[in-house]
Amino acid sequence: MSDKKVFFTGGAGFIAAHTIPILLERGYSVRIFDNMTRGDRDRVNEFVQTGKVELVEKDVRYGGGVREAIRGCTHAIHFATVSINKSIADPHESIDINMTGNHNVFAAAADEGVERLVFASSASVYGDPQKLPMHEDDQLNPLTPYCISKRAGEDLLGFYQRQKGLSWNALRFFNVYGPGQKIEAYYTSVINHFIQRLRAGQPPIIDGKGEQSMDFVHVTDLAKAVVAALESEQANLPINIGTGIDTSIATLAKILIDAVGVDVEPQFNPRDVLVSRRAADITRAREVLGWEPEISVQQGMTELVKASA
Repeated sequence: MSDKKVFFTGGAGFIAAHTIPILLERGYSVRIFDNMTRGDRDRVNEFVQTGKVELVEKDVRYGGGVREAIRGCTHAIHFATVSINKSIADPHESIDINMTGNHNVFAAAADEGVERLVFASSASVYGDPQKLPMHEDDQLNPLTPYCISKRAGEDLLGFYQRQKGLSWNALRFFNVYGPGQKIEAYYTSVINHFIQRLRAGQPPIIDGKGEQSMDFVHVTDLAKAVVAALESEQANLPINIGTGIDTSIATLAKILIDAVGVDVEPQFNPRDVLVSRRAADITRAREVLGWEPEISVQQGMTELVKASA
């Protein structure tokens, strides 16, 4: 497989740092395409020193740069994106990077004959789910420019599949967490915030009764799903990547209190909270990718606390 080369946008980011070692193990070489505004340069330098990874420091908004860099690559992973909270603060930048970036990468991949493209979509394309667990065929109701661009990305992949035979899988990531994540990451800021308070001997503060829930999937498991999606026989599908378990904020607080080892009780801030719950139906991931999450929330959170000590 030594001639297999992956074009990896956003390849200097958190999830990529866990995905690239698996790609290298499986005999791929990697061309990271990242503008490095949020990239981890030290980690990228470590990868480059293997001789199997190169960095192209450019922006996905520049179609010519994307086209030039994807040439000669057999596979593509498209992760470059503007985060969900930033997309609400600055819709212009979000649409510019996410929509234009999506199109530049997909069009170049189709024109250059890439064998398979894996796109980082998001569970946020569902909006507030009508029922749990959330299935890929459920109604989509994306609410922010970020979520809208993810849904549009999936539709755009379908267009290039029909027009030019592009083979793709779109992974709808649920709440990704794990070592190396930036503290301000939208979905896991609650984890980091709780840990910081607990370390200072303070109780975590929870809005409402803590009934809001998320489907926390460990980045190690998620990275394996990305590589499985690159190699699966079946393609051209959106696929949920989660655990299928909805962990409430109250339960999360309890897990983290135990992991940090402090004797405090969570404080509840009594106010009306829109209770949103999330859990993925991962039947398709099992059937199409042969993928199954292996790290429980309890195990993953406990390790995260140890790693960040």
